[in-house]
Amino acid sequence: MTRTHDEWQAAAAALTFDGRPFIGGARVDAHSGATIAKTSPATGEVISHIHACDDVDVDAAVAAARAAYDAGEWSRAGAGFRRERLLEFARLMEARADEFALYDTLDMGKPVRESSTVDAPGSAALYRFYGEAIEKLEDVVPVTPPGSTALVTREALGVVAVIVAWNYPLEIATWKIAPALAVGNSVVVKPPVEASHSTLLLAELALEAGIPAGVFNVVTGRGSTVGRALGLHNDVDMLAFTGSTEVAKQLQQYAGQSNMKRLALEAGGKSSNLIFADCDDLQLAAEKAAFGSFYNQGEVCSANSRIFVERPVYGEFVRLYVEAAAAYAPGDPLDPASGTGSLVSNAHADSVWDAIERARSAGTIVAGGNRPAINGSTAFIEPTIVTDVPDDHELHTHELFGPVAVVTPFDNEEEAIARANETPYGLAASLWTGSLARAHRVSSQLVAGTVSVNTVDALGFTTPFGGFKQSGFGRDLSVHALENYTDYKTTWMQWG
Repeated sequence: MTRTHDEWQAAAAALTFDGRPFIGGARVDAHSGATIAKTSPATGEVISHIHACDDVDVDAAVAAARAAYDAGEWSRAGAGFRRERLLEFARLMEARADEFALYDTLDMGKPVRESSTVDAPGSAALYRFYGEAIEKLEDVVPVTPPGSTALVTREALGVVAVIVAWNYPLEIATWKIAPALAVGNSVVVKPPVEASHSTLLLAELALEAGIPAGVFNVVTGRGSTVGRALGLHNDVDMLAFTGSTEVAKQLQQYAGQSNMKRLALEAGGKSSNLIFADCDDLQLAAEKAAFGSFYNQGEVCSANSRIFVERPVYGEFVRLYVEAAAAYAPGDPLDPASGTGSLVSNAHADSVWDAIERARSAGTIVAGGNRPAINGSTAFIEPTIVTDVPDDHELHTHELFGPVAVVTPFDNEEEAIARANETPYGLAASLWTGSLARAHRVSSQLVAGTVSVNTVDALGFTTPFGGFKQSGFGRDLSVHALENYTDYKTTWMQWG
């Protein structure tokens, strides 16, 4: 049943918060005793105190994960046992989906309409997906010379560290934790300090679902402390990350300075959306473009914020796009009628706002460009559309991570492809055309991990998600994600 604004507010008021880390199967205090005040960006009110863990806490969590892995109750259990535990985990998550949704909404400002209908149920379903998938994996018996037999098996890596971004706290954590657990690893998760509560609840439910103590650990605190300690830790076998390209590069250095741990890094993006004049439905293209650039307050790594439109339909597209953007007007995140919520913090809103202010003198703002105060908070920014800026402007080159998009005309296919690829990133791209030949031709030349044709930012459980160039390497989602958390072992038996 869909809740009203008043009902969500009442549920939020009744929610309890515990900012302590989860290590070895229990909530514990951080070693330092220090905490970080956590405010809700949509109101500015302090809602919790997140424990500021340090190297001592990281060592304790990694030791707990290693002990659990070596004990074998999870790592050496059959796939059927892990399947049943992950299915129970998914069931428990679904039973508390509204609680998960409220934590993410209050922590980072996203509309509860989305966190309750997309993020929470989708995350539960992904644990079910990987639980079902592991019983369908096959080992290999390759051809060998007579008198010998070889087995090629997929083996878990051991202790996996997971560092999560704040824009989809529950979903991104799940993208990495679910496949890592499914194949038998233990995990140590560093949630974003801006949005830690949903991951902490995950750890509690994992234990309730029968996943052994120590297999799932959460260490709260700042990336400069906890993330660095995990990156440099010699007993972490693999690290999975979603966040900025700058931090991803730092993690590569940490891996080289320590034990050469495996890495899967999903980093920044600045995705393009190409609208060709032969598009069959310009209205739909405009509506999807608004979704692709303004959904989740534009705080999406694959947001289609660089829109290139073929000149014959440029004027009409801009008109339709401006109209479609109105559906993403910001409002109270607990109000199901709000188009979007607040940005994750006033500090982040300030950085986005500064870029909008600079764009006023460099181009033309055709929609938005305002920063309303809602519930006493100024972390809200209207969907903003900018035209007439050059390709070297920051709106084309910098991952702003906010509700701002730039629209630019082009004259031919070759120009569109070249301009779309003129970026250090390669996470996603979209294109709209009524020509199947053009769809194949252009998509094959766009440097992006996912190319969406006649839609935007398409993804699903069965397809891999990740990028090229400085958008990182490794893939989330689908059975391909299991490759991040396993490696192949050859066992050769000579019998004749």
